[in-house]
Amino acid sequence: MHPEEFLYTKDHEWIRVDGDIGTIGITYHAQKELGDIVFVELPKPGDHVAAKEAFGTVESVKAVSEVYSPVTGEVVAVNSKLQTAPELLNSDPHGEAWLIRVRLTDRKEVENLMSADEYEAYLKGSTSGAEGAGSKGQA
Repeated sequence: MHPEEFLYTKDHEWIRVDGDIGTIGITYHAQKELGDIVFVELPKPGDHVAAKEAFGTVESVKAVSEVYSPVTGEVVAVNSKLQTAPELLNSDPHGEAWLIRVRLTDRKEVENLMSADEYEAYLKGSTSGAEGAGSKGQA
């Protein structure tokens, strides 16, 4: 269910790294928990994001959730499709509905992220309602 080539956070974001560019999105699990997504707020190209800090929000019919960056870097692209079609996050969270692309400041930050198998195990071990709460501080 979760692509093998991605790395994952405990806050349910994913990143696919290609050279010094990381494409970031939310996981299938995150969109499923949120329900129907109706609005997305993202930074602008040229903005800087920091690992484990919020860079935007995803609003669903249930709640507004912050989205945290798995890495530090400069935003080089924003998925403008989400401004007019935020529901893409529900239909294709690991594909067409990526959020931002970041030029990584420190490639070593990705070493602290989970593989797909580790993320699946994390999901199985999580207790309902406690997922992501206070878990921004990955080792």
